Amino acid sequence: MRTLSLAIAALTLALTAAPALAQDGAALYNSQCKSCHTLTPANSPAGPSLKGVVGRRLGGSPGYLYSKALVAKGGTWTEASLDAYLTAPATFAPGGKMFNRVADPKARAALIGYLKTQR
Repeated sequence: MRTLSLAIAALTLALTAAPALAQDGAALYNSQCKSCHTLTPANSPAGPSLKGVVGRRLGGSPGYLYSKALVAKGGTWTEASLDAYLTAPATFAPGGKMFNRVADPKARAALIGYLKTQR
């Protein structure tokens, strides 16, 4: 009986952790990203839209004037590339425009998880 109770508790935790992580990601977006980025198809003057960013090519939001450094980097925004970028934007694309970084790995994971839901 104890094993069954532990299994149910673990399953419940696993099923509730994903929405909590996404909610934390939303809070992080609102506190750290929203001032420069939108989640609508339209870009902001300060930054490109993050709607659909996961899977989009780097420097690929139509109508936004990206830095030459980010465009030259090439590739696609994946979870790994977003993690590297958010860890140290100036190292990822030296000469880029992005100045805000997310130092905490759990916070980056939450933010990336949230961005994945923004299609």
